[in-house]
Amino acid sequence: MGIEPITLSTPRPVRRPVLVQGWHRLTFLHWPLEPERVAGLLPAGTRPDTLDGVTYVGLVPFLMRGVGLGAGPGLPYLGTFCETNVRLYSVDGQGRRGVVFRSLDAARLIPALVGRLGVRLPYTWSAMHLRRAGDVLTYSCRRRHPATAGATSRVVVRTGRPIVEPTRLERFLTARWGLHVTWHGRTVHLPNEHEPWPLFRAELLHLDDGLITAAGLPPMTRRPVSVLYSPGVAVRFGTPSVVSPRTHGGR
Repeated sequence: MGIEPITLSTPRPVRRPVLVQGWHRLTFLHWPLEPERVAGLLPAGTRPDTLDGVTYVGLVPFLMRGVGLGAGPGLPYLGTFCETNVRLYSVDGQGRRGVVFRSLDAARLIPALVGRLGVRLPYTWSAMHLRRAGDVLTYSCRRRHPATAGATSRVVVRTGRPIVEPTRLERFLTARWGLHVTWHGRTVHLPNEHEPWPLFRAELLHLDDGLITAAGLPPMTRRPVSVLYSPGVAVRFGTPSVVSPRTHGGR
């Protein structure tokens, strides 16, 4: 595929934000998967996005801060909470690359309900904690509701040196400027904009995760091929647009 996924993964300016968020203290864990294993899990009108014929599943725990409507400001209490997402990577017929969330665990009940009922994202209310001791971060999650209650995840990483020039894979996995989601029977693309990720190397010290399999994906029996850390970015979401099923290009 050459460098096509990288050159096409560029942000479009969001001039009138409908939502603002801050994503902080993120760890990105990624495993490779054959595209055919996840094609049926993506919204209509999209297909698995690939790099050199391979797609990826990601487990991303982080701290959400300052969620707010419009241009903000974000809410200091209700808008700040731990979150962990299980994600796949998608592309539609217009070449818009994005993220498809298979699950999102949030430590605040109200944002989880708003995300599930309003945006139709698969949010779950969970008990979650993020602890930092020097350069070691520990993310923990225990699902409260709904049917997959009891699923847990614990990730421990040590942060390392900053990344001056990300690799093709690192850019492919992190340079995502939107998401695809099924909303009232249609697939929509919700764009976002933020500064380039400040990325750091990270070492995985411990992983005990049940969220990936609870999201309908095969168990990841090997260590992740990519472990990254970022202190975070401020994010602006733009107006969603409908994905045409006639131009999805191969699904």
